[in-house]
Amino acid sequence: MSGAILHLSQDPAADQLLSEDPFALLIGMVLDQQIPLERAFRSPLDLRDRLGGRLEATQIAAMDGGQLADIFAQPPALHRFPGSMARRVQDLCRVLVTDYGGEAASVWEGAADGTDLLRRVRALPGFGENKARIFVALLGKQLGIRPKGWRQAAGAFGEPGSRLSVADITGPETLAEVRAHKAAMKAGARAAAGAGGRGRP
Repeated sequence: MSGAILHLSQDPAADQLLSEDPFALLIGMVLDQQIPLERAFRSPLDLRDRLGGRLEATQIAAMDGGQLADIFAQPPALHRFPGSMARRVQDLCRVLVTDYGGEAASVWEGAADGTDLLRRVRALPGFGENKARIFVALLGKQLGIRPKGWRQAAGAFGEPGSRLSVADITGPETLAEVRAHKAAMKAGARAAAGAGGRGRP
């Protein structure tokens, strides 16, 4: 991509793949839920190895779904929920093949501006509102993909100096800061929920 090296998995080989292969990066983003983010972003490398050294959207889109699920479930499993996440990754691949000629980078290379980029990412399977904004922030902050209005499209995740998401992880220190922020947010949410429950008649 831009020549920048990402540090999301904290594994040099996996991070090299994420940095060089847009498709691997999209897979990592899809898998980044309900498991440690380092595992999510390591999984594209493991998936490539299990597929014989190839990681291509056209290849995965055409696979038998059960076979792909079995590959995801091989120990160590690529996700806590290998079957459902295999389906989600395959859905992603099919959209990439249908809408972008199988080229992941075309998702952002063809975007007219930040709003269009966010729309394109949000339409991908596995990308909700927040994840789409985080990915726009990651592209802009670390990979130099900055169509007009990208920070506005990314929302709070695009703010300089923030420590809110994977878009801000550049090494072990920032990983710890992002993780601390997320822990504080969860603790605050639990405290608010508990206070609300105590206040009920």
